Amino acid sequence: MAKINVPVHKGEVLTATVADLTYEGNGVIKVEGYPIFVPYVLPGEQAEIKVVKVTTKFAWGELQELKTKSPDRVEIKDARYLKTGIAPLGILSYPAQLKFKQHQIEELLKKAHLDEIKVMPTMGMDHPYQYRNKAQVPVKYMKGQLQTGFYKRGSHDLVPIEDFYIQDPKIDAAILVVRDLLRKYNIRAYDERTGRGCIRTVMVRRGYYSHEIMVVLVTNTRQLPHAEEIAAGIVSGVPEVKSIVQNVNTKRTNKLLGLENHTLWGSDTIHDQLLGIDFTISPLSFYQVNPQQTEKLYQTAIEAAGLDGTQTVIDAYCGIGTISLAVAKHAKKVYGVEIVPAAIEDAKQNAKVNQIENAEFVVGKAEEQMAKWQKEGLKPDVLIVDPPRKGLDETLIDAAGKMAPAKIIYVSCNPATLVRDLQRFASVGYHVVQPIQPVDQFPQTPHVESVTVLERTKNSRQAAF
Repeated sequence: MAKINVPVHKGEVLTATVADLTYEGNGVIKVEGYPIFVPYVLPGEQAEIKVVKVTTKFAWGELQELKTKSPDRVEIKDARYLKTGIAPLGILSYPAQLKFKQHQIEELLKKAHLDEIKVMPTMGMDHPYQYRNKAQVPVKYMKGQLQTGFYKRGSHDLVPIEDFYIQDPKIDAAILVVRDLLRKYNIRAYDERTGRGCIRTVMVRRGYYSHEIMVVLVTNTRQLPHAEEIAAGIVSGVPEVKSIVQNVNTKRTNKLLGLENHTLWGSDTIHDQLLGIDFTISPLSFYQVNPQQTEKLYQTAIEAAGLDGTQTVIDAYCGIGTISLAVAKHAKKVYGVEIVPAAIEDAKQNAKVNQIENAEFVVGKAEEQMAKWQKEGLKPDVLIVDPPRKGLDETLIDAAGKMAPAKIIYVSCNPATLVRDLQRFASVGYHVVQPIQPVDQFPQTPHVESVTVLERTKNSRQAAF
């Protein structure tokens, strides 16, 4: 095997200054321009590290000792938050996290030679922890006992945890009630190596405004032994519970939920509000996990659209209608498209419950439906896109170019695909008209959402800021 010609070797110990953070929140140390990625260190810190893995393009290092500490470093109360990926940025002070997220977008724009596009400071939270309204925690049998917790980063090794730091504390308390009942009735934890065992995952959702709790027990078997006693135990131990559901997932897969639900107690769904609209949430519903920041994100998008009641709006990737229904109050007509049939059912139901009659929802791939609408002659004034991490399909961007809406509002959850798509939009005649607004949906983690406003270019020259 040919020897890799790089300036460091496996097992080498060296002391260097951390130059930067990657988008995943790992520190970067450079040796003769060659990057070594090191978890748990911050820019400006001097660290002694051990090289643990070497490739032709980069290496991985392990922190041995911190020689100097960054003024932005904060002590995290439990190292497990870092090790499991619950709070990979937990050692970085919150103001520095917000700057890091703004900087992430700026750097990507710079690399793409789009430096003329400015980025606003990230909109943060007053209380940047205990914000998640949904938990999905794996269950494993460890050291003679059923445990709930979180996987160690990059593995399927469970780390038992009771306080999840970024989750609503009422959710953490509900998980412990469920765990203790599963132990009491000797319910066997699923073993992914053998495919045997009963309980795979415990999912808990809690409405931020409604305080309604849903407990979902994901099982590998159709039968859940002692189902009635467990449900009764949850009812007496979790005062806010409104719905207890068994979700059956018999496939040997990484997918958390199956398609089959059996309500063991209470209602099939719970409710919560977002921007004053009531949403019905089922076990399979996609619903934003940080409602406080989602309201800021959507409010920013709606204001950027500049609606006055006369516009036709398309919401591509509409989910259960969260943006569509909020926009419908300010528009003449809204069309939403989403590939998940259950989400469209929810969206239609949510429109009905809220007596919103100017929203129409269809099941389909956003890019195919856009092309179809374009052929049918639908002419939207505003297009809102909120795609998954992989960003937009080129056919959707082409269809948007042909439809020629006056404005496109791009809600992004991945700065890398956002920047790529902005370049593609430029080729169909759209440019960014105001600074990008990052919003911190997931404090303590490297993820960043943002809102970008594009308009048709009057002439081909980029607009100046």
